[in-house]
Order: sequence, then structure tokens, then C-alpha cells
Amino acid sequence: MPYASIEDLPDGIRHHLPEAAQELFRRVFNAAWRTYGDRHPREREELAHRVAWSVVKRRYRKLGDRWVPAA
Repeated sequence: MPYASIEDLPDGIRHHLPEAAQELFRRVFNAAWRTYGDRHPREREELAHRVAWSVVKRRYRKLGDRWVPAA
């Protein structure tokens, strides 16, 4: 289901991504959720998470234990 705020994101996302990346994930997830509205709920959720993570991974990279903006 869509996330109203970053506080609603799963713990794994909130505890590991910087705030700007969390907001990016939230916005992309919600957009993908709307895009895949015709899918089965489980598939819709999975697709939205995949799309959101793919965008985060293009704009951020993991440096040790932290996610930092990609250069």
C-alpha cells in the first residue's frame, strides 16, 4: 500500500537509507503503486518495491554500512 510519509516505510528502509533516499523511495514506490493498479495486490506491492529500489540504487551507492549519493 502507498506510504503517506517516510515514517510509514518499513524499518529496513528507514534505518539504513538517508532521509533524502527514504523520500525518494516513498515517492517512487507510490508512483509505481498507482501504475500497477491492475495487478494482484501481492504482485503490485512487489513490483512497486522493485521499482523504488532500482531508482534508489541508481542515485545512491552503498559505502561500507552507509548509503551515499552516487557521484
